[in-house]
Amino acid sequence: MKTATAAVLMALIAAPAFADEPPICTDRPSKANSVCTVPQGRWQIEAEAYNLTRTEAGGVSAEFASVANTTVKYGLDSRSDVEVSWSPFVERTARVGGVTNRASGAGDAYVRYKRRLSPDSAAVDVAVIPFLKLPTARRVFGNGAFEGGVALPVSFPAPGGFSVALGPEIDLLVDADGEGRHANLVNLVNVSRPVTDRLTVIGEVWSAMNFDPSGRTGQASADFALAWAVSGNAQLDAGANFGLTGDTPDWQIYFGASRRF
Repeated sequence: MKTATAAVLMALIAAPAFADEPPICTDRPSKANSVCTVPQGRWQIEAEAYNLTRTEAGGVSAEFASVANTTVKYGLDSRSDVEVSWSPFVERTARVGGVTNRASGAGDAYVRYKRRLSPDSAAVDVAVIPFLKLPTARRVFGNGAFEGGVALPVSFPAPGGFSVALGPEIDLLVDADGEGRHANLVNLVNVSRPVTDRLTVIGEVWSAMNFDPSGRTGQASADFALAWAVSGNAQLDAGANFGLTGDTPDWQIYFGASRRF
């Protein structure tokens, strides 16, 4: 699996480049969505080669790993694209009282449409992203239900070469008892800055409030990431997220690559 992942990353980086377009713009590596879209008629692949999340609470420790979680994008016109995401392999390892349980399979799939709303000359960029989750995962990794929502990313420049992004989002999720639906509210503040012509440093505070009737839960994390521009059409990235509440995973690490064709 590791050899196959490395081969995919090398293929993404080594693919022929196009010189007639602005630098690649991705929704990786942090949780923030970018406002930009894929150029018309072009394909873009954003692949998370490996992601490992760990949680420990009440004497139970759990690790959740995903491999080759990939988003494929296609530019519909100069201001919109369509995106499909899916993880072909996920694995959960739980340890309780010296007993280890493992389960593996595929993850859920997501279909998104991104439309940039602001004009090209705007100081503040805004986009809208409606999305739908397709229940392709085993029940151990998903709830077997169609769910969706809409995100409204906002970005603007700040003094000192910094860029700021906001990420309001509302999800409509199935209740834990399967009888109804409830809202999940997400937001974030993302700050990034290039430190060289190729390397960008990213910091982020993310939060989510789930209003399930069985009990409201709040999550929050402090996230850090690096993005390295291999070329105008290729990017490598890595990051780490750290939970700030008891309902949030303790930590998460990941790395990946993106390529425009």
